[in-house]
Amino acid sequence: MSTTDDKPVIQLTARDFKGLVDPDWCPGCGDFGVLNALQRSSAELGLRPHEILTVSGIGCSSNLPGYFNSYGMHTLHGRSLAVATGAKLGNHRLHVIVTGGDGDGYGIGGNHFTHTARRNVDLTYVVMNNQIYGLTTGQISPTSTMGMKTKSTPFGSVEAPLNPITSAIMNGATFVARGFSGDVRHLTELMKQAIQHSGFSLIDIFSPCVTFNHDNSNAFFKERVKKLEDEGHDTSDWKTACEKAMLFGDTIYTGLFFQKQAPTLGGSEPVLEPDEPLGLQTLGLDKEQTKRIIERMM
Repeated sequence: MSTTDDKPVIQLTARDFKGLVDPDWCPGCGDFGVLNALQRSSAELGLRPHEILTVSGIGCSSNLPGYFNSYGMHTLHGRSLAVATGAKLGNHRLHVIVTGGDGDGYGIGGNHFTHTARRNVDLTYVVMNNQIYGLTTGQISPTSTMGMKTKSTPFGSVEAPLNPITSAIMNGATFVARGFSGDVRHLTELMKQAIQHSGFSLIDIFSPCVTFNHDNSNAFFKERVKKLEDEGHDTSDWKTACEKAMLFGDTIYTGLFFQKQAPTLGGSEPVLEPDEPLGLQTLGLDKEQTKRIIERMM
């Protein structure tokens, strides 16, 4: 226990970020590791549940806000980043963490992914990439590998997969990382860095689906994953970052690929400059003024 202004401050643990609802994910699902890392990173950063808002879309991984002790919003399919942007601009004091899957984020939500990165909204986007649509029982997703056989591609997928890392870098994201749910300690450190970063942070996480994706399993990644920091990667070099992100064979890199400092959307808007969050400010209107505004809008 530490003290601030003579008031005791209790150091929270990962257990304090456990939600009231137990996860209903399949036993062995990679998302358990992601939830664990998020709980650990929040505790290690000294955050409090009321200082965090988790926002999600639709999918197995999008149930995470219910399993995590914080403010939470379960929104529409692919629209979590739009809702999270509004929340962050309305109250910049919140640590806004968006969670979801590859289908939700890179498929139907791909437009919001592009423009949230371009605008450099101060959010942390945690994507549990299992390379398949799991909630709808196993169809190819935007990140499925070519040749993958699923219910929707019985003869193998003929589509080239989207690369989230290169896409994020090219669209202007200022913090771009990749993790693996099977390495919770490493993932925890990446999350801490992402949450502390000022700007749009993406952590694309290989989170194997044990039920519908038997190609890209936990064992598959454990045999291939290598950490960028072990090779002295320069995180300011976007070209090398893209080259290493494209590798998906005997070697698959995880870690922080790219980071830079740039103005955020909220920090660039004059109306949002006051320290008092926009959503907490009083309008200063009397009843008659409010009535006239409502009548004008109707």
